[in-house]
Amino acid sequence: MKAQIDSYPKEFLANMYRRMVLVRQFELRAIEERRRGMIPGFIHSCVGQEATAVAACMTLNQDDVITSTHRGHGHCLGKGGDPKYMMAELAARSSGYCKGRGGSLHISDYDLGILGANGIVGGGIPTAVGAALAFSMRKEPRVALSFFGDGASNEGSFHEAANMAGLWKLPVIFFCENNLYGEGTPQDRQAPVADLAKRAESYNFPGVIVDGNDPVAVYEVTTAAVERARSGQGPTLIEAKTYRFRGHYEGDPQVYRKPGEMEQWKKRDPIPTFRKTLADGNFLSETELADIEAQVQQQLDEAVAFAAAAPVPQVEEAMAGVYADIHGGKVF
Repeated sequence: MKAQIDSYPKEFLANMYRRMVLVRQFELRAIEERRRGMIPGFIHSCVGQEATAVAACMTLNQDDVITSTHRGHGHCLGKGGDPKYMMAELAARSSGYCKGRGGSLHISDYDLGILGANGIVGGGIPTAVGAALAFSMRKEPRVALSFFGDGASNEGSFHEAANMAGLWKLPVIFFCENNLYGEGTPQDRQAPVADLAKRAESYNFPGVIVDGNDPVAVYEVTTAAVERARSGQGPTLIEAKTYRFRGHYEGDPQVYRKPGEMEQWKKRDPIPTFRKTLADGNFLSETELADIEAQVQQQLDEAVAFAAAAPVPQVEEAMAGVYADIHGGKVF
């Protein structure tokens, strides 16, 4: 579909661009800090997929919820996550969102409606459906949106959750970021259909395809799905066709890429493409765009400094939070 960018105010477009730049630069900075030794463990970056994460989250209210994936930094930032606490979490510091215990793959913030990223492929999908069921039973006008990849659409968790959501018309959006690879396996070697949105037909709700590199198009499609869910009409499956510009994880040799494929997709990189659209259409001046980029860099400098200065968890705290505190603080 062709997005109608002229209908959006300048402030909205500036905010969308700022969030996309924040996601991109957060990922690149995290990769850099991992190389320097501040961040342990793996990083699964979403470089190239910023339009899907940001635009989808911009359609939601704060009390709406999302579930995320192992490639979830963009989703958390898109929903309003603070890069300071995210960077501290990646650095395994006790000032992080999960006190340094969750790391890159498990960031959550219930106050923002971030029910958690998930290292299990497809693990967040039934969680979102459970939240949507709670909203429906309480008659609350809230929605749940579950991000997942093309590989997760082959998991039983997706099909079981979609079946229940379709049967009970639950207020949930299944948002598939189809970046063409399930880890290193091309989509055409893992699924018998070219368009994963067709799978919604089995569960009697709409399946929609959108250009995942066009943030305004993603926003419009997701807005319609959110309105449908909030009004009691049930779920929507959105398939956003996009591409990741880095490996499945940092250090991935990426031998599975087709020759020339990366170069072709980089011509449609969502950030420079959106930037050019904003500048050429006189939505934002070059000075305004540069100011946004400089502000993001300053924000990330502060996030890295915050993480570097944050304390590391103590061994004595290892069991904290493992059990519910139901006996006056005594851990059983």
